[in-house]
This record gives sequence, structure tokens and C-alpha cells, in this order.
Amino acid sequence: MMFDSGSSVLNIIFSPVGLVLCFIIFLLGLLAFILIVRVFLSRQRPVNGLSDSLGRLDQSIQDLSNGQSQLTGSLEMLNKSHTISIQNMESRLSEVQRQMTENLHANAIKSARSLSDLEAQMKETLSGSSEKTSKSLTQLQERLSTIDRAQSNIEKLSGDVLSLQDILSNKQTRGAFGEIQLNDIVVKALPSDSYAFQHTLSNGKRADCLIFLPNPPGPIVIDAKFPLEAYEKLVNAKTNDEKVSALTLLKQSVRHHIKSISEKYLIEGETADGALMFLPSEAVYAELHAKLPEVVREGFAAKVWIVSPTTCMATLHTMRAILKDARMQEQAGEIRKTLNLVNKDVKLVVDRAAKLDTHFSAALKDLEGINTAAGRAGKRVEKLDNFDFKELADERVENIIPLKK
Repeated sequence: MMFDSGSSVLNIIFSPVGLVLCFIIFLLGLLAFILIVRVFLSRQRPVNGLSDSLGRLDQSIQDLSNGQSQLTGSLEMLNKSHTISIQNMESRLSEVQRQMTENLHANAIKSARSLSDLEAQMKETLSGSSEKTSKSLTQLQERLSTIDRAQSNIEKLSGDVLSLQDILSNKQTRGAFGEIQLNDIVVKALPSDSYAFQHTLSNGKRADCLIFLPNPPGPIVIDAKFPLEAYEKLVNAKTNDEKVSALTLLKQSVRHHIKSISEKYLIEGETADGALMFLPSEAVYAELHAKLPEVVREGFAAKVWIVSPTTCMATLHTMRAILKDARMQEQAGEIRKTLNLVNKDVKLVVDRAAKLDTHFSAALKDLEGINTAAGRAGKRVEKLDNFDFKELADERVENIIPLKK
């Protein structure tokens, strides 16, 4: 309660009316102080100035009274204007409050609509994102499966490469690898009865493959060779001396193979006067033709032709055409006999057709005679229809004996 009364007193003091009252009290105090001072001074002045001082004091009091009345009027006007201002402020505040309430209500409605629209958009976005995420996960899973399969294939291929390296590191297995590749090419290119693998010749030597070509040129031998060691040294050579040494080794290896084939597989009267040396690597074949052409020419001179998988396939296709042409020539006599028999059969068919034509002509005449007889029979039946058989029918009915029941 004391706090409320003190706060109300302070509100009155600091209000416009309270400030004016304080100012008036201050002026009255100041006038009283001036009067006291003047009374004190008048005691020391001569008596003849006392009347003047009193006159002036009366005038000052009168001025103060007039000022007080004016101040009172000003205070009343100020109080009225303050009251009007407060009323205007209250009306404005109520109007502002009403507008704020309306704005808040409108904003609340807009916010609710915006929230509902945002919620719908969020649902659509989340639904679309969920579908996209599901689709992306499915695609990712498929790609991961593909990657796993590719990884398995790579691992398998790595194992095959390692196995191939192991095979190629051994001379015997390397030779078997060349023979297997040669077998695949021959089987794909030629008929099964036109070749033989590991065929033993009259000199006791065994050929990797013998192609049964007709004379001339006769059966031709294909021998698989793989000078891998010399080729690897040539590829891995870094200095010029190493390259020269590797080329020399490759030259010696190929020359040795050419000589061995010409001595083993060129048998007069049994095989053709030439043979094929099969290199199961296109890289070795290309390197040999690029850097050692003189060795290739030496092979031509010795009638040993060096072939790669590609050129071997082309050569075998040419051999296939030769075999086909030779077989057609061998079967030319049989073809002539067959054509003569076919000619006789055709003549027999022509004779039979002529006889059938004669029979068909006679049958046609018989059909015409049948048609004529049928016409005459039809006319005679029409005449019979004109006869009256009623009386004869009645007489026959009387002569019929009824059946006993």
C-alpha cells in the first residue's frame, strides 16, 4: 500500500499539473524571500524610503497575483488539452489495437493456409523423394551387382593370366599352348576329314597338323613354334646392346625352327614341297616382320612360310576352297552318270505322258458318248411320264391278297 501511495504521489508530481504547481510554489517562495530581504534592508534605510518600498512591494504582489491568475488559467487550459490528448490517444490506441487484431487474424489465416500448402508440398516432395530414393537405391544395387560380377570376372581373369604365365614359362607347356591354338583354328576352318593332328610321317617324325591337300601340291604340314624367351628379352631390353643381343637371340631361334621344319616335314612324294610355321602370337609375328625381314625371306627360300593366327586362318580358308574344288573335280564323273540317268528318266516321263494323253483322248470320247446316251434316256423317261397308269393301278390293288394279322 505504501508503495502504491508513493508511486501515485510521484505520478502527480511528475505530471504536467504537478510541475506547474511546483513552479508556482517555487515563485511564491522566491517572492517571500525577496520580501524578507527587502524588509531587512528597509530597517537600515531612512524612514522616508519605507513608503516607496511598500508601494513597490504592493505593485510586485499585484503583479504576482496577476501572474498567478494567468498561470491558473494556463493550467486549466493545459489540463483540458491534456485530457483531450489522453482521450485522443485512447481512441487511437483502441483503433490501432483493433487494426492489429484484424491484421493478426488475417495473418493467422494466411499462415494457416501457407502451412497447409507447405505441408502438402512437403508431402509431395517427400513422396517424390522417397520414390526417387527407392529407384536410386535399386539402380545402385543393380550397379553394385554388376560391379561384383565384374570383380569376379576380373579375379577369374587374373587367375587365368597367372595360369597363362605359368604355362608360357615352361617350354613344353608353351608348345602345347601353341598346338591347342592351332587345333582350334584348323577345326573352325576345315572339314573334319581334311586334316589330322599329331600325324606320323614315313620318316618317323610327328607333325602337329597335316592338311590333306590334293596333288599338286599334296599334303602340307603345319608346325607350331613359340620363341617367347627371345621375344621377352627384346621387349624388356632398355639399352641398345640389350636390344641387339635380344634380336640376335630371336634370329637364331627362328632360323633354328625354319631349318628343323624343312628337314623334318618336306618329304618328296609324301608331303608338299613347303610347310607352315605357326606362331601363336600376333606380337611376335609383327616384331619378326618389322625388325627381322631377312629371316622371313630365308623362310621363303627354305619353303617354310611363317604364319600368325590371323594369316593362318586366311591360308586355311584358301585351302578349304582348293579342297572343295578338288572334290568337285573328283565327283565330276559321278555327276555326269547321274545326269545321264536323269535324262533317261525324263524321256520315260515324256513317253508316259504321251500315252496318258492318248488314254485321256479315248476317255473323253467315251464321256461324250455317255452324255449322249444319258440325254436319250432322259427324253424316253419324259415320254413315260405322259402315260396314264391309274386304271392299271386299281386292277392291281384288287388282285393283292391282304396280310393276316
